[in-house]
Amino acid sequence: MKFQTQHKIEPAFNYASLTDIVLQLLIFFLLSSSFVSLPGLKVALPKAQSGEMQTDRQTVVTIMSSGKLYLNTDEVTTKTLAQKLIPILDRNKDQVVIIKADKDVELQRAVEVIDVAKGVGAQRFMIATQPSDSNE
Repeated sequence: MKFQTQHKIEPAFNYASLTDIVLQLLIFFLLSSSFVSLPGLKVALPKAQSGEMQTDRQTVVTIMSSGKLYLNTDEVTTKTLAQKLIPILDRNKDQVVIIKADKDVELQRAVEVIDVAKGVGAQRFMIATQPSDSNE
């Protein structure tokens, strides 16, 4: 008596291993995306109940609590701020200048920056804030 084993090829595809791999990739990308940080300077913004999101190209003037001044990511002084703003405002007259000041910065310093920007032709300004917690 001869026993013969039969190896039948199953015509259906088993998706269990593919599902495991996809779920592992999903978990990996979800975890790794939480480690991505936004480019820019770290500033503790003042809080506000209402705010607007600006979506078009922005010019951001950052005033640090230490007194340093940045135009986008370049460090500038009050004197060189005007020189660097002129070409930006020449390209787009309706450019919004966003003042991103640390909450500990004196109001006078922010007003000086706005005066410099107005002096070179800026017409639209926004002050960056972060949403306030309703618990406070």
